[in-house]
Amino acid sequence: MKSAISIISNPSLNPSLNQTLTAFLTPKAVAEVRRFHQSLPLYQPTPLLSLPELADKLELRHVFVKDESRRFGLNAFKGLGAAYAMATIIARHIKADESELNYQFLTTPAVRDQIKNLVFITATDGNHGKGVAWAASLFGCRAIILMPRGTRDCRAEAIRAINHTKVEITDLNYDDAVRLAAQLAEKNGYYLIQDTGFEGYEAIPNAITQGYTTMAGEALEQLSNLGIPKPSHIFLQAGVGSMAGGVLGYLAHYYQQHPPITTIVEPDTVACIYKSVQLGNGHPLAVGGNPETIMAGLNCGEPNPLTWPILRDFAAFYASCPDWVTKLGMQTLAHPCGLDPAVVSGESGAVGLGLLVCLCQDQNLTALKQQLQLDRNSSVLLFSTEGNTDPDGYDAIVSRPVSI
Repeated sequence: MKSAISIISNPSLNPSLNQTLTAFLTPKAVAEVRRFHQSLPLYQPTPLLSLPELADKLELRHVFVKDESRRFGLNAFKGLGAAYAMATIIARHIKADESELNYQFLTTPAVRDQIKNLVFITATDGNHGKGVAWAASLFGCRAIILMPRGTRDCRAEAIRAINHTKVEITDLNYDDAVRLAAQLAEKNGYYLIQDTGFEGYEAIPNAITQGYTTMAGEALEQLSNLGIPKPSHIFLQAGVGSMAGGVLGYLAHYYQQHPPITTIVEPDTVACIYKSVQLGNGHPLAVGGNPETIMAGLNCGEPNPLTWPILRDFAAFYASCPDWVTKLGMQTLAHPCGLDPAVVSGESGAVGLGLLVCLCQDQNLTALKQQLQLDRNSSVLLFSTEGNTDPDGYDAIVSRPVSI
């Protein structure tokens, strides 16, 4: 018997903006972020794919998928945050004005000579570490990557292939690997470049979160070009919640008092944001131990305390999903309906689509579908945040099409 999907609503949804929480995510605040990304080699907006035949089968108006497997040749979106945060660190190191954050300036011979000995360290399940290694190679620096226990060798090898980056698969869970990376940074004078914050460590994870807003800004422009003024629903998958919090905070400002209905989606074995909301005291809850899920990029037991309040206040729903839900999403995207385009979406990229399919087709979830106000008028936006980062695992999952 399959384990069940669980969804809870936000008992204290607060559509009014808290400027203290979200000031760093206003469209004005992040305008420079996108300009920086546009200066990078290989920058192109990733495709926003429309799936009209799937939408019709699900009795929705539109389904759109932002395909981040095309980002910078990295097969995932994480390079957006890593590159921008690294650029801010470099600017501070050389005492440059952050208005000079562009690839051309940061790669001049004079700057490269000043930063050639910088070392960046991070803990990662794969995609963030690959983004850090790539960014370090762009700027002529070095990176050290720690990975949690259970990491697939193919993900480690993909990082090592970038500039011979040093990678260690530890025997720690993700959150303990983050703590080890912080300790090694302090001991050795490295720069920690982590997408979750803690006391005294806020500027860098906030810069990473800002980096992710480029993905959201592109999507909203692409929707507008298609004549869609606003998506009615957005599903955002979350690990520590930096991407989800960044996108949601940006949307809260972009749409002011009427943001889309947003659902935060997590693996059921490590649903730290879902459980934090369920606890109901307003504070983030850590999920300890060594939880297992095929959604490696979401296998994080402690919410980012810097984006947690945004998720707590602005999301409308929170979903805890077993692994079979993301498998369904991967299979659905790989074997599209009719003339819809196929999307290669990895285990951490497809869970939102899998949940949407379940809500629209499982009669046992009809009440939840109605509660989320999903109907023929709904325009749904999803972010497929990675491609087939585990090729063998991906092929095994999508080898047979599903019938929906």
